[in-house]
Amino acid sequence: MTIPAELADRDAAMHPIASEAPASAAGALADTEPISMDVLAGAPLEYITRDERPALDEALAWCHNLATTHYENFHVATYFLPARVRPHFWSLYAFCRISDDLGDEVESTGTALRLLDAWGRMLDECYDAPEKSRHPVFVALHETIMACDLPRSLFHDLLRAFIQDQIKTAYATWDEAIDYSRYSANPVGRLVLMICGYRDERRMLLSDRICTGLQLANFWQDAVRDSEIPRRYIPAEYMERFGVADGQIEGRIFTPEFGAMMRALVDRTRDMLNQGAPLRDAVDPELRITIDLFYRGGIAILDGIAAQDYDVLRGRPMVTRRKKFELLLRAFFGKLRAGRGQSGAPHA
Repeated sequence: MTIPAELADRDAAMHPIASEAPASAAGALADTEPISMDVLAGAPLEYITRDERPALDEALAWCHNLATTHYENFHVATYFLPARVRPHFWSLYAFCRISDDLGDEVESTGTALRLLDAWGRMLDECYDAPEKSRHPVFVALHETIMACDLPRSLFHDLLRAFIQDQIKTAYATWDEAIDYSRYSANPVGRLVLMICGYRDERRMLLSDRICTGLQLANFWQDAVRDSEIPRRYIPAEYMERFGVADGQIEGRIFTPEFGAMMRALVDRTRDMLNQGAPLRDAVDPELRITIDLFYRGGIAILDGIAAQDYDVLRGRPMVTRRKKFELLLRAFFGKLRAGRGQSGAPHA
């Protein structure tokens, strides 16, 4: 994977990039040496593994450890999935977690771009010459790719978003934020559906609404934290429409105009999440629990923003412990009901 030229200019318009590796590259990889762990120099040390190919069970254990120790919400959500697909989610999470950290947990933009490019080449190796993969993520991920017939393009779409984060630091319009989510969030939902046996576009589009809505909810919740990176996902067109000045987020200057802007963003995002809600009734009972958990989690974030009068500048709006408990209790009883009546096969 090469860094797209159209992303090299911070002020250039966003363009889709070709996600599949060229056919010539696929054949060429088969004749090259395996990609060494040296290409990850500068990454967090825990991601630079020994330069020997691990056995599949070792690779799965490595991904499981990463998935269950780095992000509590993911660990909780996968508990409600059928046991047969959980290993696939460990490898998917590991790919996403490392991709994110290669962008945000390294010393410089240049290092991040180099590492993300290397990670993309390792992904291509996983598809084109899997026997040469040495990183545990790609040893495990190849099994998931083969078992679930996952397209390479969705993984490259995710990498495109992480690359874009290094270069594009502000968004002019709502549509630009939506387009970013097309790469940063929607591929995850589509991969989840494919792992669970669903491939039709109707469900995929519903998933896109939930994933994009959840991504946007996180943007509004994390406005101050993102400004410290610095990044701004709040569209400039909304700031202009409501009379919010540049610098208010960084300076944490809340005004009635800022509150009105956040209300408009929250309402529009809530509509998007609700548009995707019918997906819950279009999947098997166990997957429904996980989708419902993420849908309601997104709604809870928006409710948290509203509860503090849309002032995300005074502190990060949080989902309360009571609300989290209610969500988990609902999911737990849903799993019990699913266990009594689960047929085990996706329906068309």
